[in-house]
Amino acid sequence: MGRAGFWEKLTDGRIRCSLCAHRCLIIPHGRGICAVRENRAGNLESLVYCRIIAENIDPIEKKPLFHVLPGSLSYSIATAGCNFRCDFCQNHEISQKPALTGQVGGREKSPAAIVASAQQSGAGSISYTYTEPTVFFEYARDIAQLAHRAGLLNIFVTNGYMTAESLAGLEGLLDAANVDLKSFRDEFYRLRCGARLAPVLESLRKLKEMGVWVEVTTLLIPGYNDDREELLEMASFICSLGPETPWHISRFHPRYKLLGIPATPGASIYQAWEIGREAGLKYVYAGNMPGEPRENTCCSRCGLTLIERYGFSIRSFKLHGKNCPRCATPLDGIFKV
Repeated sequence: MGRAGFWEKLTDGRIRCSLCAHRCLIIPHGRGICAVRENRAGNLESLVYCRIIAENIDPIEKKPLFHVLPGSLSYSIATAGCNFRCDFCQNHEISQKPALTGQVGGREKSPAAIVASAQQSGAGSISYTYTEPTVFFEYARDIAQLAHRAGLLNIFVTNGYMTAESLAGLEGLLDAANVDLKSFRDEFYRLRCGARLAPVLESLRKLKEMGVWVEVTTLLIPGYNDDREELLEMASFICSLGPETPWHISRFHPRYKLLGIPATPGASIYQAWEIGREAGLKYVYAGNMPGEPRENTCCSRCGLTLIERYGFSIRSFKLHGKNCPRCATPLDGIFKV
């Protein structure tokens, strides 16, 4: 356990947590929606500080991040817990474990040990991923401070449900984020995720204002969030963040509570890809479709294929520094620490 940040004492021993947009009111001995922040004797405690439950060395493309140190490794970590209840969660075994069982799990590993392991792995970054990194904010922040001193980038793979207060706590520490924009309808967020849309949009705007490199991912679920009008609105919003913002449109495969929903047809992915391009986005990608040409990075001016991919692997890399070799147009992103 560790003392949590972003909370205030109320009457009768209650606590108001301000870490995420739920702003949970937590009674004595109770926990927030994330199920890993507990009111103990009038103090808010993080049950996952230094309690790692997943630790892997991943290609950075798996996050997915296509414009941050392409071809590099990212040391990827998580604790248990999540502030969403998505019925299509890919990692529900660990994200929902505290809420479903009351158990946190994991093993102890200090921030210094995490950074040392990341350095030994040859990774260029640390990704806080698999579950929602906001719920282990204090642990992530302490790691991130040491990571920067060691010359490593810090990356959040997040649902974007932070508050302005917690985002401010990452100022100068967070280099890049992949934010799930799961839908452009509040009803979807309420029914499928137990959350709301507006705070996610506000976090996206704030992250861009902070100078964080942002890429957006949308898991396209047949019959749920693949309506053309909704996709047009979503693409227009992402473009308003900046046309250089990459949009990853990922193919859904049956998972968790949506086992009866078929995988996303390729035609739906292609339609969304076209919508993104028509909206003015420079970089739109088809995800979970290895071998699909739309997962390649092309020059936004002349169309030359700059980075050819197969899934999470890079087959060819044609950049000169960060510029197109044919027309010298710079590729947007982070290409060195």
